Amino acid sequence: MIDVCRGAERYRGGDAEAGIETLHAFSFGPHFDPDNLRFGALIACNEEHLAVGAGFDEHPHRDTEIVTWVVEGELTHRDSTGHETTVRPGDLQRLSSAGGVRHIERNDGALPLRFVQMWLTSAGHVGGEPEYDVVRGIADGTPYAVPRAGAMLHLRRLADGERTAVPDVARVYVHVVRGAVRIGEWRLDAGDAARIADAEGLELTAAGRAECLVWEMGPEETSV
Repeated sequence: MIDVCRGAERYRGGDAEAGIETLHAFSFGPHFDPDNLRFGALIACNEEHLAVGAGFDEHPHRDTEIVTWVVEGELTHRDSTGHETTVRPGDLQRLSSAGGVRHIERNDGALPLRFVQMWLTSAGHVGGEPEYDVVRGIADGTPYAVPRAGAMLHLRRLADGERTAVPDVARVYVHVVRGAVRIGEWRLDAGDAARIADAEGLELTAAGRAECLVWEMGPEETSV
């Protein structure tokens, strides 16, 4: 089963006066939708746009895996465990909030910032010490495991007409960052996503150059 979610249909949030625009793929804050709370372990996939000098003040998280992919600009990260990092395009950041952590996210750079941030629930792991990780210049096709969520992230950069297999697993979430791809009869453009259940023998085919984030997850019942 493939459920295509268009970027134009995302819930709009953020604070325009503060230079923050957020596009939510899942139920979030005042945009409550009981039929769109999660997909597998994934509970948020936000496209964030921050103007120069804009940012999110210190706020808490608990028992959530927060994975961030910077598309354009530079993201400044600070957290209550002492990490202070600048995350750039091509870098992958993970913050495991575990038993509790507070962090700040800002655009302290000279250009507008765009990033995709994804939140996953911890699969049977509650509490513990927070963890932080940044992979610099992650290579195409390199899988990145998020064990506490029982999930694996794949980065796919494709040339025009290039194909790549969709993992044959219980749950796959595909987010198109740039360009366009086809999955079966569906065309997905930048900002679109596909939620795929019980994938078997599917492929992504690029329509022009494309970049996608592909989540591989287990059955729904193991992700709570």
